[in-house]
Amino acid sequence: MNLLVHAWTTMAVVQFQSGRSRDPFRVKGGPFLVCATLTGAALCSFAGCHREHPALELYVDAVMLKELNQHDLAIERLKQAVESDKRFSSAYSMLGETYRETRDYENSVAYYRKAVELEPWSFQNHFNLGRVYQDMGELKLAAKAYGRACELEPDHLQAHMTAARCYFQIKDYGQALRYASRAAQIDPNVGEAQAFLGEIYASQKDYDRAVASYKQALARNANNAELMMSLAAVYLKAGRYTEARDLLTLLTQMQPGNAAAYRSLGHCCLKLDDVDHAIESYRRAVFLDGRDWEARKGLGVAYMVSSLRTGQGQLRLKAVEQWRLSLNIEPDQPHRETLLELIRRYAR
Repeated sequence: MNLLVHAWTTMAVVQFQSGRSRDPFRVKGGPFLVCATLTGAALCSFAGCHREHPALELYVDAVMLKELNQHDLAIERLKQAVESDKRFSSAYSMLGETYRETRDYENSVAYYRKAVELEPWSFQNHFNLGRVYQDMGELKLAAKAYGRACELEPDHLQAHMTAARCYFQIKDYGQALRYASRAAQIDPNVGEAQAFLGEIYASQKDYDRAVASYKQALARNANNAELMMSLAAVYLKAGRYTEARDLLTLLTQMQPGNAAAYRSLGHCCLKLDDVDHAIESYRRAVFLDGRDWEARKGLGVAYMVSSLRTGQGQLRLKAVEQWRLSLNIEPDQPHRETLLELIRRYAR
């Protein structure tokens, strides 16, 4: 084993020093790293290792220390390694990774940026730099780093999805659409990309494409409640109330305890002028979640519509009661003043 390790180490160091290997230690779990982990002490005990390649020895020590969760000591060894060899990109990368694990994002970014500078062709360094920027909330910089990672590995699904999400969060919908579309092409069987495309299209009020994307996502993940709710929301925004009602009815049958589905179904029934079913759905929603101020507000509207049509004063008082409860739960809700005016008008 010592001879094997010695031979592999010599080859890796020669490649590293000569520049023939871009990064012989980059891939986590690769042959050299496995040898370093299993035989760390033996690896650097052979004659002359520490004299000829001190940066390498320090790097191997850091690998073992990091695996033992000795992050401070690992960082110390890695800093010594880059001091010894200022172009040791793997050590800069591991410093970035170790600092990220300890949530020291400023240092993590600094070392990943140095690794990217030394090794601009490294997908992993650009991707990891994006992750740290994302952790920091620097979404514009994160999107740029992920975008570069996508250029380096055009078929990497996660890189394209994370780039799309960052661009979406900074409201660059064109770029978000570009990366999400590519993600959907990379693996058409992954519903996540189709669902995110639906979200992007919906944000742009392109409801036909949003519906198509959500349907494709559901075809790959049938009966997914979250996707069904998203599709129903698009139907409602597009004024396709019958389709929304049918989908939400199916969802409430699948999940009788889904308060949000009953609330949306109540809203849909009101739009279809089916007041009795609206009241029934809203009542079920507030039974399941008494703190749902939107459901209580909608129930008040349904009661009031029914009262005005039937002349039943009791329903009018029930409407006022639900509106008051809604305001008690969420005093700062939209259209608060309008609701207060309705309460004053019909409470008498």
